[in-house]
Amino acid sequence: MRDLLSLACAECKRKNYTTDKNKRTTTEKLKLNKYCPSCRKHTLHSEGKV
Repeated sequence: MRDLLSLACAECKRKNYTTDKNKRTTTEKLKLNKYCPSCRKHTLHSEGKV
């Protein structure tokens, strides 16, 4: 039911975080503002495959 996924930075496209989500309740892709260590600022991170 819960799938593992990675969060990739929208600017540099690096995969910085891994998390999981419930596919049954959250059908759209996750988009979160997280800190990117390579960009050294908070950027939008979107869901991708692990």
